[in-house]
Amino acid sequence: MASETKTTVLCGANSYEEKYYLNPKFSNLPKQIKDELQIMCVMYVNDVGGIFLVEYDEDGSLHFRTEAIENDTTYDEIGGVLKIKELQRTKEELLRSLELYYKVLMANGLE
Repeated sequence: MASETKTTVLCGANSYEEKYYLNPKFSNLPKQIKDELQIMCVMYVNDVGGIFLVEYDEDGSLHFRTEAIENDTTYDEIGGVLKIKELQRTKEELLRSLELYYKVLMANGLE
């Protein structure tokens, strides 16, 4: 049995509850960055549905995770994959900056 990889959620959105979440550990990010993350997450679930999370892995790399409740016929799985590829391309600079930010936090024991 493979062990679960420990992740830290940066932010996410839930189309079922129409909610956005920013991990309080990252509340000191600049407002512009927080706004950009919120727009990115909310737009994703608005377009695709389901739940969308932006997470750090144990090495400080960012990953997108998406899921839907069972039998959700409104969830666009194919569109979700395409949207994630688009976000990885269009938000590359933001994502790299957030990875560096997290690695500095980890190195200083602030995570």
